[in-house]
Amino acid sequence: MVKQKNFLDTLVSKNLIDAVVLGGIVKEAEKENRNVEELLLERQMISEEQLYRLKAGFLKVPFKELAGQKPGAEILKLVSLEAAQYYRFVPLAVDKEKMVLEVGMLNPEDIDAQEALKFIAHRQNLTPKAYVITLADFRSILKEYSTLKGEIRQALAELRKELEKEEKKLSKEEEKEKIEKIAEEAPISKVVALIIKHAIDQGASDIHIEPSEKSIRVRFRIDGILYTNLTLPIRIHPAVVSRIKILSHLKIDETRKPQDGRFFTQTGKKKIDFRISTFPTYAGEKVVMRILDPTIGLRELSDLGLESRNLEVLKSAIQKPHGLILLTGPTGSGKTTTLYSILHILNEEGVNIVSLEDPIEYYIEGINQSQVRPEIGYTFATGLRHILRQDPDKIMVGEIRDNETAALAVHAALTGHLVLSTLHTNDAIGVIPRLIDMGIDRYLLPPTLILAIAQRLVQRLCLNSRKEIKVSPEMMNLIKKELNTISPDQLKKANVKEPYVLYEPKSSRECPKGTKGRIAVYEMLEMTPELEEIILREPSEAKIREEAKRQGMITMLQDGILKALRGIVGLEEVKKEVEE
Repeated sequence: MVKQKNFLDTLVSKNLIDAVVLGGIVKEAEKENRNVEELLLERQMISEEQLYRLKAGFLKVPFKELAGQKPGAEILKLVSLEAAQYYRFVPLAVDKEKMVLEVGMLNPEDIDAQEALKFIAHRQNLTPKAYVITLADFRSILKEYSTLKGEIRQALAELRKELEKEEKKLSKEEEKEKIEKIAEEAPISKVVALIIKHAIDQGASDIHIEPSEKSIRVRFRIDGILYTNLTLPIRIHPAVVSRIKILSHLKIDETRKPQDGRFFTQTGKKKIDFRISTFPTYAGEKVVMRILDPTIGLRELSDLGLESRNLEVLKSAIQKPHGLILLTGPTGSGKTTTLYSILHILNEEGVNIVSLEDPIEYYIEGINQSQVRPEIGYTFATGLRHILRQDPDKIMVGEIRDNETAALAVHAALTGHLVLSTLHTNDAIGVIPRLIDMGIDRYLLPPTLILAIAQRLVQRLCLNSRKEIKVSPEMMNLIKKELNTISPDQLKKANVKEPYVLYEPKSSRECPKGTKGRIAVYEMLEMTPELEEIILREPSEAKIREEAKRQGMITMLQDGILKALRGIVGLEEVKKEVEE
């Protein structure tokens, strides 16, 4: 532990990381039982190569860049997958002349890992030689132990043997019944488990299992984009779907109408929830599995992309005892994640927080979360009426979908509650006209609405492989036009200055697609005395926009430009997401 602390101190002494920021990350790592170095990389506070080269120098252990080289199957056999995962080291090569086992390590300072390495090497009559490698190289070699296609191929071979045990010729109906029975047995369970495991390992948010006439396509949604990961034989489709239905307690024999369910699995120390949706199609039932990883869903506000004025404005708003805070943006723009992050901050002893959700995406200890069920008459509106009898301090409503829910949310905010919810508009400015269109009297908005927030998600560039590009005249005009309306103080806080530089994605070992996760761009409209006057007199979007400019609102496009100029995102991606 001492070495770890000293190494982290060297990052501060070299002005690579601020001491206060590092202290916060160390506390977070201890609280969540996570590795500090991996958290630093996750936040893109330092590049992998720089971090591990510095660590190698500090520990006086040689650094090795693998440059895509991977050990063969014979080398991998020398260290089991379980040992590699637990002790964080992988075999690289064997020098037969010197009888040396070369190993890549993430934590050479770990005494337990050192002892395990000596034991493994000596058992093979080899002498260990350790190198520091990057996290990306470590994960790349781990994948060599077991690829999704290889493991699935093995599971399918087992399944084929099971089916071939039937000596008589089965009819299609009998074969279907046989396969559905096998859904509860080992081979098909293994197929589904492997699909889930690899989706989690790749950071997917959704798994799509889509039947066609001849095959099943399995796709993972990663950073908002669907990628085909696997093709399976169509004959096992009923068994795969049945296995997922068994896990999520759905009706196996109901194939004609959609069903929804959920289940959870434990991976390491994380409990990951899966939300299941089945949907009948011409070729059979399609299944979508939403992966709800609480370590991704419950994040610090700064990790989401909130900074400078936006962060200050939001922190101030959520400390108010009552009022209405509305988030807006299209489906999949990260509104729910922002809401959960706010609830996480508000979740304190002495505060009663009640939420109405459809569905509940992440369970938060200490918050009373309720799932609405419109099919039995339990809607957001009816739920809100009952919530007010539960003595709440803070209320979260998943979405304001109709006039009745809007009126009840405003009433709750007016009677001394802090209410958080979402709405569908294009931007923050459109929130006020939308509420008026939903039948809310103008005079009720100034005393209730605290803050309107709009957001979009943009792919985050990989810090290790982003490529600097020349700023085109068109882009330069856009940058200058938008930055001219931002105050010098805000530009200074954003650390943006000429000459302007832009970046675009570039593929690398660590980031094959050139991007790594997503980050939000925001805009925030505050309630001010000037805005109150506009609402009561002439609440047109033009007038509201003038007031937004006066109060120093940074638009989503401007927030994206500020992030693009710091190399966090690509400007083309920002324009595409914000202008759609």
